[in-house]
Amino acid sequence: QVQLVESGGGLVQAGGSLRLSCAASGRTYNSYQIGWFRQAPGKEREFVGSIFWSGDRSYYADSVKGRFTISKDNAKNTVYLQMNSLKPDDTADYYCAGALGYLITYEEMNKYPYWGQGTQVTVSS
Repeated sequence: QVQLVESGGGLVQAGGSLRLSCAASGRTYNSYQIGWFRQAPGKEREFVGSIFWSGDRSYYADSVKGRFTISKDNAKNTVYLQMNSLKPDDTADYYCAGALGYLITYEEMNKYPYWGQGTQVTVSS
C-alpha cells in the first residue's frame, strides 16, 4: 500500500503558475501509475493527467494539454504537476491517485485505489 500527500496549492492570478507535489510513502514501488484529478465546486471529479512511475510518457486531458506538465523525482518519491497559464476554470481541489501497475485506462478514477487528501487551487481573474 502507498500513501500519497499533495501540497503546493494556493491562490494565483490568471496567467500564473503553480507546482503541485504528490509525495509517496509506505511501500513505494516504481511500478505505480500516478494520476492527477481535480474537482471544481459543484462538479464531478475529472481526469487531469497521468504518468507511469517507471516510464517517461505522460498523458493529459485536452483541457490542460500544453499548459500542464507532469514530472517525477524518483529519489524523492514525488510526482509533480506543473501548471502554467492558469485560468479561472482551473480552480478546483486537486488530487493525486495511485494504482499498482500500468493502467491502460489511466483516465478512469475507479482504477486508482489510493488517493491523497487533495490540495486547493484557486485562480482569480
